[in-house]
Amino acid sequence: MARLSGTGIWSGGLRYGDATEAVEAAAELESLGYSALWIPDTGGDVFGALERLLSATTAITVATGILNLWMHTPDETAEAFNRLTGHYGDRLLIGIGVSHAPLIDATEPGRYRTPLASTARFLDGLDAAAHPLPTDRRVLAALGPKMLELARLRTAGTHPYNVTPEHTAAAREAVGPDGLVLPEQAVILETDPEVARALARSQLSFYFALPNYVNNLRRLGFGDADFADGGSDRLIDALVAWGSEDDIAQRISQHRAAGADHVCVQVLAEADAGLPLTQWRKLAPVLVDAG
Repeated sequence: MARLSGTGIWSGGLRYGDATEAVEAAAELESLGYSALWIPDTGGDVFGALERLLSATTAITVATGILNLWMHTPDETAEAFNRLTGHYGDRLLIGIGVSHAPLIDATEPGRYRTPLASTARFLDGLDAAAHPLPTDRRVLAALGPKMLELARLRTAGTHPYNVTPEHTAAAREAVGPDGLVLPEQAVILETDPEVARALARSQLSFYFALPNYVNNLRRLGFGDADFADGGSDRLIDALVAWGSEDDIAQRISQHRAAGADHVCVQVLAEADAGLPLTQWRKLAPVLVDAG
């Protein structure tokens, strides 16, 4: 796999939406010039979803953003990776994450412990598998300094979520010049500030209850007032790029200037809106040649 660059699409709909629509969209996104498709992992058959996207495309990278390490064994993950790459070629990237205590402990209280050590053990398992998952085909959802250091030492780099260009700069410094920095950026094609921020708050308020994200945002200079009432305008505007196509392209350029190799764009839309095909099409001309 060549070093990942350009602009990708991060989409829960490609994973959990209608499968037929997802494979049709994947083929179109590849034809539009996007360089990667990223899907989340909050339960279910993630490897089946990856295979659907790989089978619908020919050259684009398909990635997990992220594979939840509490939901899979290292052996299962390594076996699936090697099976899929053997069949579809070297275009699968496994983003791995430790998730969040409130989510994991909700079904099994006390399971979420020592996230850094748990991540290291999962990576140990990938290395010890009968057919290992190569270091250069995996990245970590790293936010803080210790997880970023683990990403530098044990993977190809980092795939941070809910971050700003300032965090991208810190991630670049942490993983060094050779590590991959592949941030997710939420976007809304809407020029009305009230409409855009209302949609952003409806999507982001969930994350403000998760300590990993809150702690990272505090490191970036946000405080208690920013997390109140669904998020301050300052915080919402820092996390979500909204406005015209050019406004969104400018934010992507800021990540690149801060050291990102690749940025994956998550278009935020109403929960029942389906795949945001119109927005993906409108954004392609200003994003796919941006890196």
